[in-house]
Amino acid sequence: MQPYALVIHGGAGTILKSDMTPELEQLYMEGLQSALDAGYAVLEQGGTAVNAVKAAIVVLEDNLLFNAGRGSVFTKKGVQEMDAALMDGATLNAGAIAAVRNVRNPIELAAEVMHNSNHVFLSGKGANDFAIKQGIKLEPDDYFFSQFRYDQWKEIRDSDNYSLDHTHQNIQELMKDKKFGTVGACACDQQGNIAAGTSTGGMTNKKFGRIGDSPVIGSGTYANNQTCAISCTGHGEPFIRAVAAHDVSCLMEYKNLSLQQAMDEVVNHKLVALEGEGGMIGIDAKANVSMVFNSAGMYRAMRNSKGEQIIGIYKD
Repeated sequence: MQPYALVIHGGAGTILKSDMTPELEQLYMEGLQSALDAGYAVLEQGGTAVNAVKAAIVVLEDNLLFNAGRGSVFTKKGVQEMDAALMDGATLNAGAIAAVRNVRNPIELAAEVMHNSNHVFLSGKGANDFAIKQGIKLEPDDYFFSQFRYDQWKEIRDSDNYSLDHTHQNIQELMKDKKFGTVGACACDQQGNIAAGTSTGGMTNKKFGRIGDSPVIGSGTYANNQTCAISCTGHGEPFIRAVAAHDVSCLMEYKNLSLQQAMDEVVNHKLVALEGEGGMIGIDAKANVSMVFNSAGMYRAMRNSKGEQIIGIYKD
């Protein structure tokens, strides 16, 4: 049995301790811990990296604090449109979905696309039709309603502005400024296989069916046993233009950089040059883990079979 590990994120951006109450900080820490525990339990029991990633992300999608699944933000039309992707580093198989509605756990639909559709990427009504065919759990609009996200959307819905953040104004001004809301996980299992997954509700007040980097294989999500598994979070457009997740893999494959070196190059140099704010988590097939971000903070956590665990929010 080789070393195994799990790493997760819950979004990045202007996350400052000065803006956070102890109560909200505790809720975020507990949310990250719960997701970490769920995914790591799969690895501990000899499960696959793909299933560990899915288990961790499901917990984050079910938590209103994170902009994915139940906590997804409102679009221009006042609804939730969710994106997700999952990739298996052992086979390079992948599944992705974009602009789906009423799907309780978009990462589970991405998994169904990967395993049972003969396709990689489904969107919109077609993806929802496939979800129904596969028996994926759906929820009514009310399930996805949260007052603080509704109030944030209400402030800008009559403008052409969109928001990359959650301003938690109706949680007693618990936080302010911007946070890039995405969740993700990467895992290395006991067989040395790796996987990555990402899920998001996108931008508040987004229009024209906008899709960010999260479900785009190679931009927001990528996994290859020969190099790394990566899940990104940030302002999606620069991550798409940088093909950020795959670029880390390329730097490892063609320049022989380590996981840490490659992620540092992409996040702190290539993305910065494109004014791309955010970060990414990564893992390689030896269970090395890295969490890199160029923003003020990133909700993140990792645990490995050596007994190491880290849960963090702010820049250290």
